[in-house]
Amino acid sequence: MGKAAITTHVLDLDNGYPAANIAVTLAHPSGRSFSGTTNRDGRIDEWSSDVDLIAGDYSLTFAVGAYFEKTARDSFYGDVTVRFIVRKDNDRAHFHVPLLLSPFGYSTYRGS
Repeated sequence: MGKAAITTHVLDLDNGYPAANIAVTLAHPSGRSFSGTTNRDGRIDEWSSDVDLIAGDYSLTFAVGAYFEKTARDSFYGDVTVRFIVRKDNDRAHFHVPLLLSPFGYSTYRGS
């Protein structure tokens, strides 16, 4: 199986390393949801099943509270949800949505 149409990567800015073992849920415009867990490089390149990329609203929800709890650090966030839109003219593209994470802040962007 090749790389999914939607991928993500989580970097822990507090320690400078990829964030492994974060549970992530991808909500699809069809109402379906997909799950994955970041690997040791902080990436999800495949989901629980194949994701058909269609135009609409998507969200990625990262269970960051559990991640910080496992690493014995307090965090302001339980979950971080990133919402994004796939437009009809982009429904054949690849979407990479990185999360740059610290216990008290985060940022995201459309990667490549």
